[in-house]
Amino acid sequence: MEFTRTNPITGEVASSATAMKAADIPAITARAAAAFPAWAAQGPNARRAVLMKAAAALEAKQDDFVAAMMAETGSTAGWAMFNLGLAAGIVREAAALTTQIAGEVIPSDKPGCLAMALKEPVGVLVGIAPWNAPIILGVRAIAVPLACGNAVILKASETCPRTHALIIEAFAEAGFPEGVVNVVTNAPEDAAEVVGALIDAPEVKRINFTGSTHVGRIIATRAAQQLKPCLLELGGKAPLIVLEDADLDEAVRAAAFGAFMNQGQICMSTERIIVVDAVADEFAKRFAAKAGSLAAGDPREGNTPLGAVVDQKTVAHVNSLIEDAVAKGAQVIAGGKGTSVVMPATVVDGVTAEMNLYRDESFGPVVAMIRARDADHAVELANDTQYGLSAAVFTRDIAKGLGIARRIQSGICHVNGPTVHDEAQMPFGGVGASGYGRFGGKQGIDSFTETRWITVETQPGHFPI
Repeated sequence: MEFTRTNPITGEVASSATAMKAADIPAITARAAAAFPAWAAQGPNARRAVLMKAAAALEAKQDDFVAAMMAETGSTAGWAMFNLGLAAGIVREAAALTTQIAGEVIPSDKPGCLAMALKEPVGVLVGIAPWNAPIILGVRAIAVPLACGNAVILKASETCPRTHALIIEAFAEAGFPEGVVNVVTNAPEDAAEVVGALIDAPEVKRINFTGSTHVGRIIATRAAQQLKPCLLELGGKAPLIVLEDADLDEAVRAAAFGAFMNQGQICMSTERIIVVDAVADEFAKRFAAKAGSLAAGDPREGNTPLGAVVDQKTVAHVNSLIEDAVAKGAQVIAGGKGTSVVMPATVVDGVTAEMNLYRDESFGPVVAMIRARDADHAVELANDTQYGLSAAVFTRDIAKGLGIARRIQSGICHVNGPTVHDEAQMPFGGVGASGYGRFGGKQGIDSFTETRWITVETQPGHFPI
């Protein structure tokens, strides 16, 4: 049995995929578990070689990836190609990590005892990836786990099953042993049962999930019942602070990129621009002009920086946030409500705490502008959220900027840079309702290995009994 995904712009069928059920999961997890020991036993350079081939295989599918992302998610060709480029970089970084999975020798108080901490693969890992940056996040869910010697199961998004299937096809072409890399696709109505079956499967040892905070809580609760660790990268409400000594033009460019890249459908998207009163009017004027210059259009034509949002549900959600803010006294200074999935870049000024836009993640092309009395008030506003993924602060005083960055409660903060910034080797993740654990670089090794304490006695023991 298959299910279909429709194109958000045309309503035509974009793709179809196998509609797996919970009953199909035991066979898949058993297959992965059977493949794990041989893959884990491979040397680091053997794993590196296959991962390097996978990166090249991904790049060779560029045209297929662009077509699939545009059809399934309404993204622009540029966003799809950026996804592919970073995803290939993630795989190459994972390949480089294979020889960095190092333990340590720890001094022991016991004479003649050689004590070691070893990093060893865990077993079968499930990676659950979303649709918004599907190649990046699909690859991120499995690349470092594979580098560490684990077998993986990618739970594809129901919104972009073809895009995620292409990842698995590329990895298969690279020569991973049978059963080491697996994919699960399912119809939307079966998602809860399928994911539950994956978490409950005795062969599965850990889960990583990128997606909404609501679903993340469900996954974490289910995993906790099985005493299985999770790595969760969830929602965000990223603040970008603009201080009185900021380079306003640079802040405007960074804020526009952070708020509207991929129509604001990025976990790091700038959702709140917090501007001190001294420069708020001037910033608002310049930022409204910049937002007004960002045209939205059919991504298939490739003539506009903004494409379509993923579905009509997003349109309704964004419109409701705008309506609520305006009803409570805010002012739309650029854009406005959308009438289709091709929505305008929208800026709402004068947003205050009683408005839904102040607290609720929009995940669409609308950004709240909030006015602060001074730097201390700006930090207070930035931290007035359940989320804590990414943040930014703009100031010409680097020492001040670093000090404010240290005070913002987030996993990531950039001084004089946009909230949207991702690199394969960086420790990526959040705090609070944005999740816990870190993808990327050596932090990723910690997430996807087990640390074991092993000793070797080199002298006869002395025992009290």
